[in-house]
Amino acid sequence: MDVLYFAWVRERIGLPRERVETTAATVADLVEELRGREDRYAAAFADLSALRVALDQELSEFDAPLDGVREVAFFPPMTGG
Repeated sequence: MDVLYFAWVRERIGLPRERVETTAATVADLVEELRGREDRYAAAFADLSALRVALDQELSEFDAPLDGVREVAFFPPMTGG
């Protein structure tokens, strides 16, 4: 699946997107796999309350299943303006 990173998440990881092969069942499982890769991922995913996630461009939750998902995007909460 494609994993996209936006704003400071992208800055901490150093990539705007990557293709990830995973056996994760949920978004939270995927986050745990990513955290285990390197310190930069651990730093980006240190505080999940500061992150939002979208699955195939639909806002979702971290306990959402990944079955059939093609794209996961991580980004900070959006503000109005």
